Amino acid sequence: MMGRLETQENLFYRFRIEDHVPQEHLLRRIDWLLDFDALRAELAALYSHTGRPSVDPELMLRMLLIGYLYGIRSERRLVEEVHLNLAYRWFCKLGLEGRVPDRSTFSKNRHGRFADGDVLRRLFECVVEKCIGFGIVGGTDAAIDGSTIQADANRDRKDQVQRPVADYLQNLAESDDVTQSGPKKKPPKYISETDPEAALSLKDGPGRFSNETNYLVDTDHGIIVDVEATPARLSQEIVAAKAMLNRSQTRHDFRPDRVAADGSYGTGPFLAWLLKREVTPHVPVLDRQHQTKGKYDLSHFQYDPERDSYTCLEGHEMPLRRIKKNDRIKSYFAGKDTCGTCPIKKACTDAPSRPRSARHRRL
Repeated sequence: MMGRLETQENLFYRFRIEDHVPQEHLLRRIDWLLDFDALRAELAALYSHTGRPSVDPELMLRMLLIGYLYGIRSERRLVEEVHLNLAYRWFCKLGLEGRVPDRSTFSKNRHGRFADGDVLRRLFECVVEKCIGFGIVGGTDAAIDGSTIQADANRDRKDQVQRPVADYLQNLAESDDVTQSGPKKKPPKYISETDPEAALSLKDGPGRFSNETNYLVDTDHGIIVDVEATPARLSQEIVAAKAMLNRSQTRHDFRPDRVAADGSYGTGPFLAWLLKREVTPHVPVLDRQHQTKGKYDLSHFQYDPERDSYTCLEGHEMPLRRIKKNDRIKSYFAGKDTCGTCPIKKACTDAPSRPRSARHRRL
């Protein structure tokens, strides 16, 4: 006999959320790694000692983790999902009747005290400390790399300067007043009004605003020991690498003997920095002299030390034209008319109006 669905309400229910969250659920596997007791002392400093009790910060941090883990970017939707999803309620320790914080309360804490206190980084470090305690972080071999993430920003949007941009420009101006080592940074040519810390990047195709997440990974079990977010600029990868290595040494006494990375990290100063710290770099040396994209490189030109000039494959002389004293670079090139009528120009240069140049760095 065919059954029929009835909507009669029972007066009492025997229901436990614990029984309805599978043992292999991702949130169960993450929950046992979290230790908020170590954070409560630091969180207490962010709250007033008087007044009514606040929403438990652990609840909001657990909600944030759900948003990051399941790609819920909207705070309003995150509040709704935690209210409806049994597994989310279990993870947030709300039970069936626990009240989910209002979206405005959640947003103010997320962009206010949590951002100022760097709480999420401390929570991440607590998880790393547990991994070290379990012995799954070797500490002898590490790898460094970065991933580009497209920012939620429109390059063509041209509105009035918004508050995030004004704050960013103010911080940029204040940083110029502080003496820093290394080359000075130029102000960015393009600034996103939605995400001012994103950089206009050509790494993955057409120019678009992007950020980059940089990782320091212990290679024994693939444990991420440290992470640093930067604008998607090639120069920031090495800055982030140094910051992660210094921080992981201070926080976790993580001192790898060997570090592997791709060619973008293979600059002379960074390799020297690693060797000074007694870290063996497994990094290809970055040599832009041979990045010719299929064109003739410097080895195809004959150098005359007496005349201090080069001769190209067609027999045209390329005399010394320019010297950069700061970079100690000498530039040699023929005239525009000579290169313009050369039969092998396409194999030598892509420049439509400029002659082919040969640059030599003096030792």
